[in-house]
Amino acid sequence: MSSDAPVTRRGLLKLGAGVAATAALAAAEPASAAVSRAEGRFELTAPATSLIWKKALYDETVLQSFTIDNAHGHIYTIQVKNGAGSDAAGHLCVTKLSLTGTVLGHMYLMGFGHGVQIGVEPSGASAYLWTETDGISDGATSRGSKLARFKFTDGQTLTTSSSALAKYSLVAGATNTTCAIDPSTNRLVMRYVDGSAFRIAAYELASVTAGAPQKLYDIAQPTGLGTFQGYAAYGNFVYLLTGNSYDLSPPPGNTYLTCLDLRTGEQVQRAHSVAGQSLDFREPEGMAVQIVSGAPRLCLGLASGVAGARKASIFYKSELV
Repeated sequence: MSSDAPVTRRGLLKLGAGVAATAALAAAEPASAAVSRAEGRFELTAPATSLIWKKALYDETVLQSFTIDNAHGHIYTIQVKNGAGSDAAGHLCVTKLSLTGTVLGHMYLMGFGHGVQIGVEPSGASAYLWTETDGISDGATSRGSKLARFKFTDGQTLTTSSSALAKYSLVAGATNTTCAIDPSTNRLVMRYVDGSAFRIAAYELASVTAGAPQKLYDIAQPTGLGTFQGYAAYGNFVYLLTGNSYDLSPPPGNTYLTCLDLRTGEQVQRAHSVAGQSLDFREPEGMAVQIVSGAPRLCLGLASGVAGARKASIFYKSELV
């Protein structure tokens, strides 16, 4: 297990100050106020720490993305379902994990897409997942054309026509639709293709579920970043994960994290990541924000292992600037 950069005294002081400020804010204000005031952004050159290391998922394929249910302490991963033709058909497997990587349940999603990014919305004792759905296949892979919200139910298999789904088309004619949920602001952040270009939009989550979507921001995704592998949002910033596995880009690899300002579209920071550099295969896959005692962590996923026995690892950064 490895980190992205050496730990310095300055970095530790900044991290301590950021965590203390976040914790103090959470203690001093009602939960709703604390959530709505996510401050600062993550320092992308800060060290990365392991959350889970080389854990098996329910199916044996490569991790595609993940999300973290901060209310209940669970991780949800998504991957292409076992079996020939699943990628082209858009068949996916969701695995529910503990925060230490123990498998707690699974679901199958038939015809949904590729699973580039997912989100979770805790609700009471339940968790509702947000994914792409109504996948459109090009013969090799499938990409969603709508968003779906559904309750995680262990052992259930859903199709695109299942009554358990609530579907959303937030941008007319959009393709390659995926989403993430920012737990600090309760915003839904959607990545999509409009025409031929990728864009990223942010909505008030409650307005989407109420059927009257309130768009807050809509920015262009910069070109030339590399192979896209996932994203996450915290406050006014969205973080993009790009790169390839070691078989395409040998160590130290070409995994990069990029921070964009949702308000302006400005690229604020871009940094190379060597988190989990000792993994074999090592393909970057998915992002999420974890909240621990009021302090945020920016998490990134890594797939490893051989075909037919893939493993998932998650690392996080917690220094704010």
